[in-house]
Amino acid sequence: MADAPRETWITGIGIVSCLGEGAEAHWQGLTERRSNVDAETFAPHLVHPLAPLNLDLQIPKKGDQRQMEAWQRIGTYAAGLALADAGVKGNADLLSHMDMVVAAGGGERDIAVDGTILTNKSKAANPEAFLNERLMSDLRPTLFLAQLSNLLAGNISIVHGVTGSSRTFMGEESAGVDAVRIALARIAGGQSELALVGGSHNGEREDLLLLYDAGGHMLRGAFQPVWERRNGMVLGSLGAFLVLEARSHAEARGAKPLARLSTIMSERSSRPAGSVTTALARMWQRLAPPPKAGRIAVISGATGAEPATDEERAWLKTMPDVPARATGSSLGHGFEPQFAMNIALATLALGREKLFPPFDSSGIERAYEGPLDQVAVTAVGHWRGEGMALVEAVR
Repeated sequence: MADAPRETWITGIGIVSCLGEGAEAHWQGLTERRSNVDAETFAPHLVHPLAPLNLDLQIPKKGDQRQMEAWQRIGTYAAGLALADAGVKGNADLLSHMDMVVAAGGGERDIAVDGTILTNKSKAANPEAFLNERLMSDLRPTLFLAQLSNLLAGNISIVHGVTGSSRTFMGEESAGVDAVRIALARIAGGQSELALVGGSHNGEREDLLLLYDAGGHMLRGAFQPVWERRNGMVLGSLGAFLVLEARSHAEARGAKPLARLSTIMSERSSRPAGSVTTALARMWQRLAPPPKAGRIAVISGATGAEPATDEERAWLKTMPDVPARATGSSLGHGFEPQFAMNIALATLALGREKLFPPFDSSGIERAYEGPLDQVAVTAVGHWRGEGMALVEAVR
């Protein structure tokens, strides 16, 4: 008979967003229904900008800060917060066997170079030769490497000394789900004792806003909470990391659990009508242990993009007694780190034994003052990629 899966504890969280940094800033922001939205800098697009950070606190060397792009600084900073929260920061022995799983997008485009090429290409006598010349002379030699998410893992290793195995994922929301899923599976299966998992996203990028707007995914006009939108995302700058640990390993070093991570599932809907609703219902039925009636909530990663958000809304309506919260209304959407961020926020709610208040007036989010033992975290990609996690209190 195969050994039973080992219990996995969350022993540290590190989060940064428009609400600030760390657990207390986020809990206070959520309970006060705050959301920082910038409607001017990237108009007509809306963005949830990152709150100011003192980078020196987690990335002490100025040279390290300068060689990173914004998304790498965000992730490296959040990773440092998680390591400190778990009580492993600076512990070379623990960090030497700590595994790392990172989900993030790529590096930023050079907007000035892109603009120059687009402006002058049509004026050139030989547009193709002009394009080749500019690409060879204007782009830095490391451009391709700068697009890879393993640079974030590398910077975390250099700055914080995490030197166990390393895995990186690209692929928007699905990458974030799979990063945490694989970290959990490795611990549950005895392949890992201690892991740092999460990601980062810089939403304050003209190139990304243009890309997603071209796909019809961006909210325009006045800001609205997720469930009240007709269609459209609002990007946010996010960093979120979790320290996952086998219970036996945590107990041996005297670490206390913030919560238990019990289950993670992922699917990839082809998006015919109703498929997202069906996928969520299927994953809900497969949660282990099963949801406890009257003691569970849903923290949703809904984006506001359609038809995905409407189908998640339809699924939630089939469970009117289960309170739900879409954190995108407060934080914006961050793609790869959104799932880890929402698991962290679920951990905060379980630790305080209550759910933060509703953010909108659509009827999807209702007030809830009852007991809270479990939180199901959903991830429905803006296009494809469903996931669900079950986070439980450890009393």
